[in-house]
Amino acid sequence: EDPSLERHFKGHRDAVTSVDFSLNKKQLASGSMDSCVMIWSMRPQMRPYRFVGHKDAVLCVQFSPSGHLVASGSRDKTVRLWVPSVKGESTAFKAHTATVRSVHFSSDGQSLVTASDDKTVKVWTVHRQKFLFSLSQHINWVRCARFSPDGRLIVSASDDKTVKLWDKTSRECIHSFCEHGGFVNHVDFHPSGTCIAAAGTDNTVKVWDVRMNRLLQHYQGNAVVNSLSFHPSGNYLITASNDSTLKILDLLEGRLLYTLHGHQGPATCVAFSRAGDLFASGGSDEQVVVWKTNFDAEDYGDALKTQKSGTNVDGTQPALQSEMDCGVHLKKTKSQDPDRNHVQQEEETSLAKTLEHIMAQLDVLTQTVSILEQRLTLTEDKLKECLENQQKIIQNKMS
Repeated sequence: EDPSLERHFKGHRDAVTSVDFSLNKKQLASGSMDSCVMIWSMRPQMRPYRFVGHKDAVLCVQFSPSGHLVASGSRDKTVRLWVPSVKGESTAFKAHTATVRSVHFSSDGQSLVTASDDKTVKVWTVHRQKFLFSLSQHINWVRCARFSPDGRLIVSASDDKTVKLWDKTSRECIHSFCEHGGFVNHVDFHPSGTCIAAAGTDNTVKVWDVRMNRLLQHYQGNAVVNSLSFHPSGNYLITASNDSTLKILDLLEGRLLYTLHGHQGPATCVAFSRAGDLFASGGSDEQVVVWKTNFDAEDYGDALKTQKSGTNVDGTQPALQSEMDCGVHLKKTKSQDPDRNHVQQEEETSLAKTLEHIMAQLDVLTQTVSILEQRLTLTEDKLKECLENQQKIIQNKMS
């Protein structure tokens, strides 16, 4: 059975450009050409929040890992950080000199990487909201940039037809993948951090191993691919294309599983929820659609253990999950003592809740401090003006 359509969200007044789920799946963020960021509640009959602040089209949105902040990038050249609540307070970052096409948090929530038409990739600190450094070797617009799961690497995709891999510490480009025949619209890391997938205007999706820098898989479609998202298990990849379809690829078998028709006109963006049981898509038809995934958790739990035989471009076995076996073994040993496991689970849950609460407080504090800093700067500016005026008056009197 196909993945099933869950819900339609209507409220944007122009094409939807980006979608992302919060950690707990209670909220979904979307950005649109209508210059708004919208936060939709996954609970029925809850009104969405519409955030106004960007002066031009919003091209990308993402929840922070804790879910207490939303970053957005816009054609107005700014990046904004929002608190996803009724007030919708936000602060703006300015360092790019052209349209910002991509925002992405590191998995610890401390850094943000952005990509822009000014041909640069920039890295920022989230809590200080300070620009740190630029990566500038692309020779055309940069459409997308992502941190690796461990935060040590950055991958970027550009209209110069390359995908570049960067070392975050040395800030150097480690490798350029040049196999795309067109602009590269989107790129992301496999959950294991060992591979990347890129989508392009040459109608293809390519998967590379970043340890050996070699092409693992190549999928040829019939239309420009705008966006892609890995399932958290790492076994599936979903794409959104100009022919209005979403396609789910089975990476272990190396084949197309489903083609879904949910949009009138180009499907512009797609994203799995953090647990992988839902995915959302957006389109030029101004709609956000939420779908229920039909893969059973058992299926991909087993799939991590027993590598199904798929073949790669060069006829070898896919090396996608070699890093992920250890997780499965750990799970097995844990569940041998059910009582201890249960207690442990409860402790872990309460710990996770406490941590999430602390993160929430931190995020709110950060925003408050940053708003206060802005006010302070305004006050300082006014004070400076007053002093300058006084000096002018004194000088005029003396002369």
